[in-house]
Amino acid sequence: MKPEDFQRQFAEMMQQHMPNLGNPAGFQAANQESSDATKKEAKEEKFEFCHLPKDVKAYLDRFVIRQDEAKKVLSVALCDHYHHVRRSQEGNDLANYAKQNVILLGPTGVGKTYLIKSVAELIGVPFVKGDATKFSETGYVGGDVEDLVRELARRADGDIKKAQYGIIYIDEIDKIAQSDQSGGRDVSGRGVQTNLLKLMEETDVAARSQQDIGAQIQAMMESQKGKKSGNHINTKHILFIVSGAFDGLSKIIEKRLNDSTIGFAAIGQPAADEANVLDHVETKDLLEYGFEPEFVGRLPVRVVCQELSQDDLYSILKSSEGSIVRQYEADFAAYGIEVLFSEDALQRIAALASLEKTGARGLMTVCERIFRNYKFELPSSSVKQFEVTRAVIDRPVEELKQLLQRQESPETKIAKGLIEEFAARFRDTHELELRFSGDAIESLRKMASAEDKSVRELCQERFKDFQFGLKLIAQNTGQLVFELDETAVADPEKKLSEWVVASYRGENPEDPLAEVSNDVSASDSASAGKDES
Repeated sequence: MKPEDFQRQFAEMMQQHMPNLGNPAGFQAANQESSDATKKEAKEEKFEFCHLPKDVKAYLDRFVIRQDEAKKVLSVALCDHYHHVRRSQEGNDLANYAKQNVILLGPTGVGKTYLIKSVAELIGVPFVKGDATKFSETGYVGGDVEDLVRELARRADGDIKKAQYGIIYIDEIDKIAQSDQSGGRDVSGRGVQTNLLKLMEETDVAARSQQDIGAQIQAMMESQKGKKSGNHINTKHILFIVSGAFDGLSKIIEKRLNDSTIGFAAIGQPAADEANVLDHVETKDLLEYGFEPEFVGRLPVRVVCQELSQDDLYSILKSSEGSIVRQYEADFAAYGIEVLFSEDALQRIAALASLEKTGARGLMTVCERIFRNYKFELPSSSVKQFEVTRAVIDRPVEELKQLLQRQESPETKIAKGLIEEFAARFRDTHELELRFSGDAIESLRKMASAEDKSVRELCQERFKDFQFGLKLIAQNTGQLVFELDETAVADPEKKLSEWVVASYRGENPEDPLAEVSNDVSASDSASAGKDES
């Protein structure tokens, strides 16, 4: 590259990242403006916190079921931390204050993330969740732990001051432990722990990554002017919370407890409840699990979440403001459909979810499996209300078919019968089967009404000579059954043309044997009549 080309590109880059650079007066004015704004912001903005531990727990009770002891411990720790932040702003900072960073222990799906997210919303501070397995020691292979701090600033819309009071939550922290029991040492685990140590204590993190060209240029210009960049995020008042399932930790605790009950040490030692063995965790257990002593020392508050029972899952569905039932009610309401969940249905969902062994996440798994067809079919139907009963949970496909049949308007039922008759005659005459979807039937009914024609007359008119194209397709592909949706009803010639062209390429039209609950065919009609009789 020629020198003049390099200078031109550099000038363009400078202009893009620092538009005021070419105008010294403007640059100085912008700096002065920014400085004044910063001073004004520092005077006007003040972090406020006036919650009590019972207030925090009462708020968490609205969203997270059970985990009472965990919510108490967490509420106290959060109040201690943010009251200290408030005092620090008022000039009453305690010199030897130890930050109340938290470690959460418990199986998956018990509400660990939901607890922290909910309390961050209550306090009104930015919240960032990270996955410990995504980070590496250097940041070159995985992510950089400092990116979590920068993400706080982004969540605070660039407000550095607000970001410095945020909460950073790191999940799957147990995955960076270096337990010898794992059969090998994670080369990045110790490095990630070391890097997190700096952040959890107190350090300054550049608000923009060093890989950001714009940040480098700005730092260079400020350095030349003898100005120290203030665009850093201090982590002194950022609360760090880490969590994990800690598979295998229970065995370490049980071994220690069993050893301590031998001989004279057994006196006064109660037997540990197997279900609550994590309640007895001590520092030595975490060290044996594979954490560095300094890392464990930066996490003085330990919160243990218990596994959820079937009754707990039912309570989540019934009482939690974050219940997935509310989500499904909103999903159906978007289509103008009201849904009511019966007590039996909620109990059955909880029972099935408990078999998933994934805590509250099992509720989503069960509900998605049951309601996916309802979400697909009902918005295109005349159904405006329905009740979720135990029968719906146990036999979702059969109950959906019955629901659609019950809710059909008299006009739709008549149109459906007329179209079935047309399809049957078409099949008998041409040995080709037409299947009309529910949307196609409704489109034909509305079209016949708008054009003041009978449904029979409209079908004969729109599908006149349709058999010639279909027979050509049958010759090319062997296909004898054809599904017609509302697009085929709207423009039969276009749809038929597309199918014929596809058949010459050896492609079949849309698979007519796919699961469509509203399909109409002469054969389906005949079999349904026999079943009812």
